[in-house]
Amino acid sequence: MIRNLEKSANDAARPVSQDESLLWEMQADICHTLANPKRLQILDLLKGGELSVGALVEALGMAKPNLSQHLGVMRQKGILATRREGTTIYYRLVSPLIIEACQIMRRVLLEVIAARGRVSTSRAGE
Repeated sequence: MIRNLEKSANDAARPVSQDESLLWEMQADICHTLANPKRLQILDLLKGGELSVGALVEALGMAKPNLSQHLGVMRQKGILATRREGTTIYYRLVSPLIIEACQIMRRVLLEVIAARGRVSTSRAGE
């Protein structure tokens, strides 16, 4: 048993490879990009499928230049992709896994809030 614990500790202490280090940096970059309530709202709107910039402006109630800045950052980071149809630009998620990740984080936060007695645990499954 002690040898197993020592082996686990030794595995944890191994040097991080360049590939792993790059992956951690990329993950932190994506988390930094998503550390904005409006960007999370954009993702929530896009989970049902692509939407035009106009539809997003209307749904979010924000100025088009401000929205365009958020969309551009998320597109640059590889979170969103675009499609042009005439003069209309449509945005969509590159991967539905980003929604799954956000939903998991939301459930964790709801559990924390519920544990503090601020909301019922029945909401934790939303």
